[in-house]
Amino acid sequence: MTESHHGFGEARPRGEKDTIRSLSRSIHVIQAINRYGSLGLSEIAKAANVPMPTAFRIINTLIEEGLVERERERRKYRPTALIQTLACGFQNHDRLVNAARTVMSDFTHLHHWPLSIVTRVGNRMVVRYHTAAQTTLTYNNYYPGWQVPILASASGQVYVAYTDELTRARLIDSAAELEEAYGQYMLEQFQSGAATRRIRADGYATVEKSWYSANPGKTSAVAVPIFDGEELIGALAVVFFAAGLSVDAAVERYLAPIQEVSRTIRANLAAGKCPVP
Repeated sequence: MTESHHGFGEARPRGEKDTIRSLSRSIHVIQAINRYGSLGLSEIAKAANVPMPTAFRIINTLIEEGLVERERERRKYRPTALIQTLACGFQNHDRLVNAARTVMSDFTHLHHWPLSIVTRVGNRMVVRYHTAAQTTLTYNNYYPGWQVPILASASGQVYVAYTDELTRARLIDSAAELEEAYGQYMLEQFQSGAATRRIRADGYATVEKSWYSANPGKTSAVAVPIFDGEELIGALAVVFFAAGLSVDAAVERYLAPIQEVSRTIRANLAAGKCPVP
């Protein structure tokens, strides 16, 4: 019997997607405004990758719905408190963050580079907590909710490598459809299984000169998996200046310390410890 993707008894034709483009664009606009806090119309269009007329119509709709407001005396738009209603029912990773906060801060205090906890939401990796505000060795203070592509990020690569086979296959298939897939080479490496074998053997993933960051090409990253017992729940990444430190040097200096941070987080979760800084 053919499985229905529409829920009305008919099979979805190969290649057809059950998506609404206008809704996707609206979501991208909301995410852009929520991420940066205050943006002009051209900045919104660029950040959301939508045409200016489309961005204008979406903004007007969001203003009508009370989710966005225009700043007085400035042609910029910002989210209102109602934006929080979109998160009702979402279970944040408070337990994970609480178990990780102190040990992550200790790492940054000792080694100066910021650490990030990143978890998977759908086909993206999302920053849950980071220590960028605790050091000057960073270009940007990424707010929780910042999204990074699966195969273009070290955290995404290590997550894909360590997740279960079914989830891995779905994430790779999804990445293959995205324009921002981390080059054909990386995609083929995961499709062949070579990337998964290499990352699992090494215990970490790296990305040099990340193109998806707020400062493309200026930072690199090393990431390791985070487990809650035997369950993979995310990744821990150290981000550093690409011009000041090579990936090989970063692995040599910081792999063992961030693996120790990951182990401590796992132990805190198992013990039910949520240290308060």
